[in-house]
Amino acid sequence: MKHISSVILMVRPAHFGFNPETAESNFYQKRDSRAEKEIQRLAVAEFDGFVALLRDQGVEVLVVKDSESPIKTDAIFPNNWLSTHPDGKVILYPMFSPNRRLERRKEILEQLLRLGFGISEIIDLSFFEEHGQFLEGTGSMVLDRQAKVIYACFSERTHPVPLEYVGKLLGYQVVSFEAMQEVGGRLSPIYHTNVMMHVGTDIAVVCLETIVKSAERQKVKDALTNSGKKVIPITARQKFQFAGNMLEVSNDGGEKFTVMSQAALDSLNVGQIQQIEKYTTIISPAIPTIEKLGGGSVRCMMAEVFLPKA
Repeated sequence: MKHISSVILMVRPAHFGFNPETAESNFYQKRDSRAEKEIQRLAVAEFDGFVALLRDQGVEVLVVKDSESPIKTDAIFPNNWLSTHPDGKVILYPMFSPNRRLERRKEILEQLLRLGFGISEIIDLSFFEEHGQFLEGTGSMVLDRQAKVIYACFSERTHPVPLEYVGKLLGYQVVSFEAMQEVGGRLSPIYHTNVMMHVGTDIAVVCLETIVKSAERQKVKDALTNSGKKVIPITARQKFQFAGNMLEVSNDGGEKFTVMSQAALDSLNVGQIQQIEKYTTIISPAIPTIEKLGGGSVRCMMAEVFLPKA
């Protein structure tokens, strides 16, 4: 079974911008006084540059265009509403923000079918939204597909019931915990697990200091170590530069890459970079506009395609 996706789905934005609905819990988002057109132009340029960097390394990228209508400012982050699995399962996730629920587009799945990917089952968990329960895909969950472990920190976008449901559905062990960050002098839950940790084939980059309870911190460390990962701790300051928001991808030749933004790379120290480069090659696109207004980084922009080729 493939554990690293060599096919990446990315959505080219039609109306990228600041989403006030998500900003309440996402402290990484910042308003910007520039004109909407200018923001959109910059976001598209950053997006295209990122795709080109991946393709230069032989990583297969499927670019889907966001639809013009309805306006979806966060369509560039498809990993929150969709995950795909080697047995042909596609899971659609319950989203916290009503305006982000518009991102779940049937035509994207139809496009995958047309490209020869096999979908055996579509499991739509959006019914949880009616009960105020959310789980935002591989933003809420960091999946170790080798060891079959889901790591997840609870927040208003990541709830226990849908999390356990997905764990049972996939046959994965769930390692859940509370992770907090200081914002404006007070502690708040980290809204998505993938901003504070990344799990690759051989390494795990994790902001352990955000896991408040020492027993939970130990539980996460043990789960990572027991599954053979080299744990690379990052600081809370580095996390705010999106240093936890990474993804491992591979090309057709089986080469492994750790994708992180230029801001994330710039925040790391020499020792951390050397540890990552011992196992993978780093790809680091500069996406400052997307990070500032969207409050998400490279990992959020990449939905992995693990579906079998039909």
